[in-house]
Parts: sequence; C-alpha cells; structure tokens
Amino acid sequence: MAVEWTNLGLVLSVRKHGEHDIILHALTEHHGHHAGLVKGGNSRKHKGLYQPGNRLHMRWRARLPDHLGAFVCEPDRMFAAEALHDRGLLLSLTALCATAETVLPEREVHALAYRQACHLLETIGTDGWGADYVLWEMHLLNELGFGLDLESCASTGESEDLIYVSPKSGRAVSRAAGIPYKKQLLDLPPFLTAEDHGRPTQEDVAAGLELTGYFLERYVFAQHRQTLPDARVRLQTMLAG
Repeated sequence: MAVEWTNLGLVLSVRKHGEHDIILHALTEHHGHHAGLVKGGNSRKHKGLYQPGNRLHMRWRARLPDHLGAFVCEPDRMFAAEALHDRGLLLSLTALCATAETVLPEREVHALAYRQACHLLETIGTDGWGADYVLWEMHLLNELGFGLDLESCASTGESEDLIYVSPKSGRAVSRAAGIPYKKQLLDLPPFLTAEDHGRPTQEDVAAGLELTGYFLERYVFAQHRQTLPDARVRLQTMLAG
C-alpha cells in the first residue's frame, strides 16, 4: 500500500537527476527535512518553481515509507524571486536553506524550525531582518540541544551588563568579569539580551552572526565534517563591512 502526505514545504536544495528530473530537499512542518524525486523538475518551464527558499504545496508519495518517493508541487510563495533584487536578502535566504539542510536530520520533525524559517522569509527585507536571522540561528542551536545561556554571568551570576559569551560554556559573561579575558571571549550583541530594547545596528548583527556561527560550526557542522555554508560566510563578511 502506497504512503502519501501533503504539506507546505520550503525548498532547501535541488540537484539534477538525469536529464530532466531533480532530487528536491525540502523542510516541512509535519514531516521535517524530506527528499523526493520531481519528474520534469529540471525543465525550463519548472526551474523557477524549484528555487531554494520558495514555499510550495507539496504532495509526497512512495510505495514504501523508506523509499525516496516523489514530489508533486504547486507554488505557494516565491520567496526566491522576492529576494533577487538585493544581495543581502538573497545571501540570507541561501544561507538559511543551506544551514537547515545540513543540520536538520532527514525525516526528523522540527516544526518550530520550519515555522521560524517561514517567519524569517515572510519578514525578510523589512527593518530588523538581519537580527531576525541571528535569532533563527539561536533558536536552531536550542532545538538541536546546543542552546546558549545568556540570562546571567557564568562567573558572578549577575544578570546586568552582559557583553561577552564564553566560547567554552556558551554562557554569558559580564563586563566586569570578562574584561581581563576579553580576547578569549565572544562579543554578545545587545539585542540578544533581555535588558536591551534598541534597534540593532549592522555591527550588532555581524557580532550576532559571529556568535551563532562559532557554535554552529563547533557543535553542529563539525559533526557532519563540514564548515559553514559559503553563503552564510559571505553574509557575515558583508555585514561585518
């Protein structure tokens, strides 16, 4: 008996399979990171549909649950086309897709990661989208079991004037406790602390990307024997100015 489901999904990547078909990797709310064959997906007519970052209505069908299966898709929202006019937006979209594909295990449900990715794509280009991207990576670390503790100082227990993060423990460090060791610590941008209510600057976002990138690379990508995706590195470099 065939297995079938339908769900909205974000295209994470595609690769050619033969002359006309593709293997599509998608992130869905109820079925996680899922792959499938798309017949005719490499045709000129359909290439625009299967761009990373697009959200599609997806129907997946296979003869047995552990088979690759096949997708039949229809458009929902073409985020990739919306981001084409801006290099920063396109880089963030590409970085999100590449990061999610690498770190989220196939067929393991991560509904929150999917919903947060959709929220980020729906607000991309608006004020604060860079900070939202950093927060998405923060949530991703937490969902994968490597969440940072930014509530209080690892040394003193204080909850005020937190400006550093320990690269060893992932815990916040206060200004007073961290100054003697600041060369060994990571910067904690103000928008990631509970006491800050200001608008993040480009420098703040770059510091946030450096922070999340460090822990993603050390604890997540290293498990896959990979480094941060090129698009993610270029996004951080661009915002660092």
